Amino acid sequence: MYDTGSTTFMLVCTMLVFLMTPGLAFFYGGLDQLLCLPVLNQVLQAAEGNAADGAAYPQIINIAFQMAFAMITAAIVTGSLAGRVKFGAMTAFLGIWLLVVYAPLAHMVWGGDGSFIGDIIGALDFAGGDVVHISSGLTGLILCLMLGRRRGFGMVSYRPHNVPFVALGAGLLWFGWFGFNGGSEFKADAVAALAILNTVTASAAGMVSWLAVERVHTGRPTLVGVSTGLVAGLVVVTPGAGFVEPWAALVMGLIVSPVCYLAISHLKTKFGYDDALDAFGCHGIGGILGGVLTGLFCVPELSWTGKGGLFYTGDVSLLVSQILGIVVTVAIVLVLDLVTAAVVKALFHGSLHVDEADEALGLDASQHGESAYPSFSGLD
Repeated sequence: MYDTGSTTFMLVCTMLVFLMTPGLAFFYGGLDQLLCLPVLNQVLQAAEGNAADGAAYPQIINIAFQMAFAMITAAIVTGSLAGRVKFGAMTAFLGIWLLVVYAPLAHMVWGGDGSFIGDIIGALDFAGGDVVHISSGLTGLILCLMLGRRRGFGMVSYRPHNVPFVALGAGLLWFGWFGFNGGSEFKADAVAALAILNTVTASAAGMVSWLAVERVHTGRPTLVGVSTGLVAGLVVVTPGAGFVEPWAALVMGLIVSPVCYLAISHLKTKFGYDDALDAFGCHGIGGILGGVLTGLFCVPELSWTGKGGLFYTGDVSLLVSQILGIVVTVAIVLVLDLVTAAVVKALFHGSLHVDEADEALGLDASQHGESAYPSFSGLD
């Protein structure tokens, strides 16, 4: 017999995670200047998680839950490519990527006994800091470097075209993230409740912290900034949501916004890469920071490995494991991304970038023959 409470809990969490993908579509769609977020039509592959043994609820729920994780991870990648990638190339890449990069990485982290990152290295990732955020953020960075810059990059001010969409998307992501982090406990218990509380705490701290940084740096706090700080707070707490106390989640949220703000406002300009909607700056950097901070603040009694964070034990072993897990994740994603991108690039005759005329017209019109705003005439 299945536990009805845990079954209901996981069903609700799964539905919440599915809500995150349209939420991200609104968030990215509002940020994008050229009004285009291509629809993801590729087949999404589920990956097994190490915390779910299927005893408390039907295993088919775990399949749906993991499929929702794969969907949102693939959707995050598209943020780096907005405005210039061929739709067919993007869908082909993401379809292959989920099979050869995401699914093996998920097994390495959450595969239980014998899993390379989660067991042998001993790195902790409660809900996807490595698997979801580092992998998608880094993949976005790699692809935007391969694609090259948008026309007018460095000369045109790419301002969000619809700020209410950004806020709506952030709100949907916030709501869905309760299922994302809480559901990663795979049962309705005190740890799931802690993960949800930490999700609220870190995200609120991220908003406040981003607002403060933006006010100091530009003199004008913005709704887009607050929404971005919210997402950064959600990202940073993801790897440690069920491992840390609420005060630590608060600290994590306060720290992540200045770090991600610096990555988005300075790092991108300094190195000249065109991460269109800052998937790397928010998800990649936020995921790395969250993994490291989990090594500092993990409560020993909540740890899957029994090892506590440096703050509690004075022992650096978990922190070292966290850093090593991040390094291995980056290495695996980098190598497999380059191979996958090379294959897809060959399939599309050596170019993933749309031509200049299509880019100027906007991908809604040039790739899909439609427009969210028919009166819009393209890039001025």
